[in-house]
Formats: sequence, structure tokens, C-alpha cells
Amino acid sequence: MNPDLMQEIAAAAAALVVDEGLEYGSAKRRALKQLGLPPRTPLPDNLAVEAAVREHLAIFHADTQPAELQALRELALVWMERLAEFQPHLGGAVWHGTATELSDIYLQLFSDDPKAVELALINRGVDYEARSVNGLHGHEVEALSLRSRCEPLQTWVGVHLLVNDGGDFRGALLRDAAGRKPRGDARALRERMAHEASVP
Repeated sequence: MNPDLMQEIAAAAAALVVDEGLEYGSAKRRALKQLGLPPRTPLPDNLAVEAAVREHLAIFHADTQPAELQALRELALVWMERLAEFQPHLGGAVWHGTATELSDIYLQLFSDDPKAVELALINRGVDYEARSVNGLHGHEVEALSLRSRCEPLQTWVGVHLLVNDGGDFRGALLRDAAGRKPRGDARALRERMAHEASVP
């Protein structure tokens, strides 16, 4: 596969991720259409798209993205504190630092009683929608999706709570293909925020 073409697909997908809030998979497929390429064209992996997202942010959104990321991370911390009993771990763009105001917040929760999280939301008067998605280890888990107001951004943000079995926690922090932690708890997120704030 031509590496230049792969890079072009990644760059087109990155623009869709940043500017339209698409997920990586959808963005890659749409990039093929935009570039007039056959549907069976090999696609760049997610790490290549993430690298292109970082480049796109640096070029086009360097003046706005850091504040948007900060606001989303602070909102994530609010929900992590509210749901602390379920060992919440933040993943996705908000954790990795590529989020914009169009990004959603993804929290992995852990509970031996999957209905306990729903009960916690009901007790707080939180409206949510439930569906099934693939969890950390490939089997189906319940995802509870809600909207939360983010005042600094003056918008509503999607918050998705993926409810895993308590026993799945062991594999939650295995490093990804790039050797990074794929998610972190509230303490790790605060440490990451403090570190990034100290870097000029």
C-alpha cells in the first residue's frame, strides 16, 4: 500500500474527527468516499489517524483546543467523583488529549451488579439511554449514555458509561499498541492535567 495514500486517508479522516466529531471508524470510511477511493481500500490504523488528529489540531485549532480539552476533563472528573464507587476510568480522546468541544466522554465503570449503576443514576434523577456495546474484552456490556451541561463550553456533552463486570478491572490498564495507558482513574487524570499544564 502506498504510504503517501495511507497518510492522505489518515489526514482526511482526522479532519472529519476534529471538525465533525466523527468516530475513527466512520471517519476512515467517509475519507475513502471523499477521496474517491474504492470501499475495499486498506485503511490506516487508529494510531495513524490519532497522529494525524494531533497534527490537524496543532495546525488549525492550537488557539482553542487546549481550553476545550480542559473543560471536558473537568467535566469528566465531576462524573468520576459522582460515580467513584464504580472505579471509573476515563479513556478515549478526553484521556489522550485530542478532544475538542465535539468530543464525548467515555468512562469505563466496574460493578458486579450491572444494575447498580443505573440505580445510582436514577437516584440522582439523571435521564439516560441504555444499549449494548462491546466491552473491554470483546464481550457485550451495557452502555448508559446521558447528556451533561458543560458551562465553560456553553454546550451539552455526551457522557457514555460502559458498565463492566468487576472482574474485568484487571485488564483495564493493559498498555495499548503504542505502549501507553489506554485510560486512567481520577487521580491519574489530575496528574496528567498538572503535568501538561507545567509543560511550556
